[in-house]
Amino acid sequence: MNDATDDVCGVDLAALEANLPRDADPLPRYRAALGHIRDELARRFHAGVPAEVLVHAHANTIDELLRSAWRRLELDLDPTVALVAVGGYGRRELHPASDIDLLILRAPPIRATANERIRSFVTFLWDIGLEVAHSVRTVEECVTEARRDITTATSMMEARQLDGPETLFREMREKTGPEYVWASREFFEAKWSEQQQRHHKFHDTAHNLEPNIKEGPGGLRDIQMVGWVAKRHFGADTLHELVTHEFLTESEFETLVEGQNLLWKIRFALHLLTGRREDRLLFDYQRTLAQQFGYRDSDHRLAVEQFMKLYYRTIRRLSRLNVMLLALFQEVILFDPSVAEVEPINSRFQARNRFLEVTGGDVFREEPFALLELFLILQRRPDLSGVRAATIRLVRDHRYLIDDEFRNDARAKALFLEIIRQPRGITHELRRMHLYGVLSAYLPVFGAIEGQMQYDLFHAYTVDEHALFVVGNLRAFAVPERQHEFPLCSEILRRMSKPELLYLAGLFHDIAKGRGGDHSELGAKDAWEFCIHHGMSAYDARIVSWLVAHHLLMSITAQRRDITDPEVINRFASEVSDQLHLDCLYLLTVADIRGTNPNLWNDWKDRLLRDLYEATQYALARGLENPLAKQDLIRATLEEARRLLITDGLSESAIEAIWANLGDNYFLRSAPDEIAWHTRAIHDATPQELPLVHLRHGRVEVEVFVYTADQDCLFAAIASTLDRLGLTILDARVITAENGMALDSFIVLEASGESIANESREAFIRETLREQLHNPANADRHPRRRTTRRLRHFSIPTQVKFDHDAANQRTIMEVVSTDRPGLLSCIGWALVDCGVSLQNAKIATFGERAEDIFYVTDQARRPLAPDLCERLRHEVMSVLSAQPG
Repeated sequence: MNDATDDVCGVDLAALEANLPRDADPLPRYRAALGHIRDELARRFHAGVPAEVLVHAHANTIDELLRSAWRRLELDLDPTVALVAVGGYGRRELHPASDIDLLILRAPPIRATANERIRSFVTFLWDIGLEVAHSVRTVEECVTEARRDITTATSMMEARQLDGPETLFREMREKTGPEYVWASREFFEAKWSEQQQRHHKFHDTAHNLEPNIKEGPGGLRDIQMVGWVAKRHFGADTLHELVTHEFLTESEFETLVEGQNLLWKIRFALHLLTGRREDRLLFDYQRTLAQQFGYRDSDHRLAVEQFMKLYYRTIRRLSRLNVMLLALFQEVILFDPSVAEVEPINSRFQARNRFLEVTGGDVFREEPFALLELFLILQRRPDLSGVRAATIRLVRDHRYLIDDEFRNDARAKALFLEIIRQPRGITHELRRMHLYGVLSAYLPVFGAIEGQMQYDLFHAYTVDEHALFVVGNLRAFAVPERQHEFPLCSEILRRMSKPELLYLAGLFHDIAKGRGGDHSELGAKDAWEFCIHHGMSAYDARIVSWLVAHHLLMSITAQRRDITDPEVINRFASEVSDQLHLDCLYLLTVADIRGTNPNLWNDWKDRLLRDLYEATQYALARGLENPLAKQDLIRATLEEARRLLITDGLSESAIEAIWANLGDNYFLRSAPDEIAWHTRAIHDATPQELPLVHLRHGRVEVEVFVYTADQDCLFAAIASTLDRLGLTILDARVITAENGMALDSFIVLEASGESIANESREAFIRETLREQLHNPANADRHPRRRTTRRLRHFSIPTQVKFDHDAANQRTIMEVVSTDRPGLLSCIGWALVDCGVSLQNAKIATFGERAEDIFYVTDQARRPLAPDLCERLRHEVMSVLSAQPG
């Protein structure tokens, strides 16, 4: 045997079989042999033997092990039973922990002795430690199952005989072939639909931060998809036969094989690392694999980010090949080549059977700007179904023409801007440009972020995918059918005369990530240069550049500042300066947050941003020279809250009796609808119902309102109880009225990120909180929930900083740390132990990173003295280190 390819186990299976007496227990010897096989696989892999060698060698070795067991149970003597490898194992691809896919074929008549031996055979395989996925069928049963299920038909298509009568195996292959079940056309349509559904599960992007290397877009399943179609339609046994059939060039075949080999290497390493069949490249394993594959941290990029960038760029190349090959198969299999409806479009392009194609093979070489014109035509012709495969290949082959001379061509620049200015198809064609490799070629700064990940829990996608998601979100605001989702955003976008400025800002806002330095400043420079280079006015270029430079300003202000403070609003209004900048920044911020992570957006963030937008709009309308005053805000809030309550049937006297004791701070920091809700709840409650706990639903999150006598430990007790109830606190507002009553509000979700589901759950939360608030000092200080799997892989050093809020005579404490269950509870009890009063809190979590702001005073309602700040810093650091993330 060849030491590298065939004998991975170093076990002579023939000798094992010959030297084992018939009456001896075979299990220990076979278990030992299998253990040795696995040890040798790992040793040789870590010694540098390629995975593509080992997966085939592993399959060959398991073949011999199965045949040995088959013979030992004398199944080889039965002419009615055959042992067949199917699925991945049938392709001779066996990773360390992959299932052994087996089909045991039977021919009538079925003998009881054969049944017993088959059961003993399968049991034996499980007993020695093989993960077996098996079925026992007659040929007719195989045909029935294949007709019923495309996956079963696909598995049988890759069948390989291991032992038993060849005639039985050949009959099964023939009767499950395309002449009997799943003809080539039906097979292709079913597998194509299957791939589309599979891609949808991963948001149609391969660039998720914990990708599935087998099932995700661009993964191993996409390569297998090409092989299955080739085998069904052409009878091809290998992918290289597609070169013979002129469906692949030799270069494309090499790209396909190189990509598959990298994915096999990663999958092989994952199986060895986890000791099980694992196809998800989870955070748990990424750092270890990066180190194992030889990557090291650099000044601006972690080793894990370098490793994952190679992965993402590889699957991007595989996705491009998959799209082109499926387009080719579609043309050959689904369409009759003898029937062609050709419609001229211009001298460079025509439509053939509603698919766009070039008029000749030299079009791109003779007129390179057509590489961009193609996408503009697709936008203007929604009746076209796509691009013909031969033209996709020509685009790929001529990307080298997109050089500095191309980028300086006035026609190319005009075409790119026209694509961005079209009323439809912007996102779709930008994605197609990215898929074909044109976008990265035309914008080298965009090419630099292709596949760039950020190793955190905040950014769910790579930087390039995120940018396209943001542009897509912005475009959604312009779609009439979706205006009900974000009515304010849609209304703002409708009145914008140049929405393309916004789309360009979305495309460029993170363009400088991974370079080191402030990506907002560097990206603003890139955006300015792009706009000027493309002949846009200096005014428009300044807007795009400003948006890129300040794209984080609104989210930071809304999530980390007290936006009920007029000074915060006035300062923010000064920075945005006018209504156009405010409109653009608001839309970009909403699109950015929604495009960062699908779990980040919720009704609370929507409300925070909308409140900041409306308050700033009011401040701009007054004029920057006439800044907002607290009393003006309070007056406007009270008028609206009073109108709501009177409409609801409350009398002026009842309203005033409650409001008289609440104080300006409450009215300044509460929205009119909240004030009306709180007032009605307080009015309707009897003294016996205190402490008062009410819940109110947003679209997803729930607001918990507590009205009770204030105590120093109140915030800590509520936070502890909510944590014990399995709730995540998104925001907290702590207010003490002039009569000593606390009006505290907490915005919460279930720990799963979902809303509180039913009334019985709400009732349990209310009663648990009320019971605890009768004696808040006795609340359990220790978190009950465990840190999630993902969070355990990140550690943010805890920082505690203090600042002075002179205008409001209070101290601002900022705590940055790893997010974890019970974080707010721990900080709350630290405040209690230091004798510090909490006036307000802003809770901001960015993936694994918590950045929480606490507005505090001493017991006399004064800012904290320096020694008290130090004591509090030490206490917070101490409690958080004792409860690591």
